[in-house]
Amino acid sequence: MLESYTGAAILLFMSVAIAVGMLVATSVLGPKRKFADKMEPFECGESQIVSPYQRFSVKFYLVAVLFILFDIEAVFLFPWAIIYKQLGLFGLIEMVVFIVILGIGLMYVWVRGGLDWE
Repeated sequence: MLESYTGAAILLFMSVAIAVGMLVATSVLGPKRKFADKMEPFECGESQIVSPYQRFSVKFYLVAVLFILFDIEAVFLFPWAIIYKQLGLFGLIEMVVFIVILGIGLMYVWVRGGLDWE
C-alpha cells in the first residue's frame, strides 16, 4: 500500500533538497561584505525612510480581505468547471447565483469607494 506514496515521497525529498541546496549555495557563493547600513534590520540594508511603527490605512486591509475573498471564489470555480457537465442545469444556476452575489458585493464596495487609493 505504501508504494502509491513513492512519487509523493520522491517529490518531497527533491523539493527539500533543492531548498537546502539553494540556502547552502547562497551562503557559500554569496558576497560577505558587511557595513553599518547593511547590518540595520530594515528594508534589506537600506536606511530607514519612515518609522516602522507607522499605521496602515484601513483600506489596505479592506483590499487584502477582498483579494482573499475573490481568490477563494477562484478556488470554487475550478472544481465546478471540471464537473460542469455532470452537474447540468442545476449546477449552472447555482454557480450563476454564486457569481452574481459576489458581483453585487464587489459593486457595493466599488460604489462605496473601498477600492480607491486616495
